Amino acid sequence: MFLEKISNPQKYISHHLNHFQIDLCNFKIVAPGNVSSHFWVLNIDSMIFSLVLGCFFLSIFYTVAKKITTGIPNGLQACIELIFDFISSNVKSMYQGQNPLIAPLSLTVFIWVFLMNLMDLIPIDFLPFISEKLFHFPAMRIVPSADINITLSMSLGVFVLILFYSIKIKGLFGFFKELTLQPFNHPVFFIFNFLLELVSLLSKPISLGLRLFGNMYSGEMIFILIAGLLPWWSQFVLNVPWAIFHILIISLQAFIFMVLTIVYLSMASQSH
Repeated sequence: MFLEKISNPQKYISHHLNHFQIDLCNFKIVAPGNVSSHFWVLNIDSMIFSLVLGCFFLSIFYTVAKKITTGIPNGLQACIELIFDFISSNVKSMYQGQNPLIAPLSLTVFIWVFLMNLMDLIPIDFLPFISEKLFHFPAMRIVPSADINITLSMSLGVFVLILFYSIKIKGLFGFFKELTLQPFNHPVFFIFNFLLELVSLLSKPISLGLRLFGNMYSGEMIFILIAGLLPWWSQFVLNVPWAIFHILIISLQAFIFMVLTIVYLSMASQSH
């Protein structure tokens, strides 16, 4: 199947943009290229890779934590300690207050998003080819952060925390006053203030999810275009420079997602 698609760049590119989907209404696999009319369609590949990478991250950190030493650390422990120091310094500089959830949440967000982004550096045909030959999956996308459902789900979790801490710290009445008395503290502008602040509030999770999705989707698309339009013996000429540059994008997007999470929660935790 892959050889047939390589001979036709258009089919090859469209094939790599399809998810392995299951229609829960009919309990059947959605064929590549078909659009289901039902709402309950799951991108199984994005969910599987997200869960696997999350479990991988937790198992590695748990293993290192169980075997941690106070003497000279090994390479893995030293690397994780550097990550801890990096996250801790950012949380202390950006979050005003005391909250035991912020640092673990920031660490989880940074490492998890980084690992999902890192999947973009795996050769584009490697895992889809294996899944097709061994499990007969019709399609497979391996970069969870290039799926808007995953990125918006993560940003929705951050949005729930924003609402929770806003109401917990300021109270329901205080949170409502914040939405209606800013930026113009006058009864005439209550409705205008509410609409303005509501748009600002809702834009936080939307921009947070779309920013990560857009950057990772475009990066994945470039790898697909290189593989679909160039002969195999010349692909490294563009693949290698783009992969090296993409390492910066992968790290930067994980950092931005973490920083905005800290900033949004810090703003929600400030009492007025």
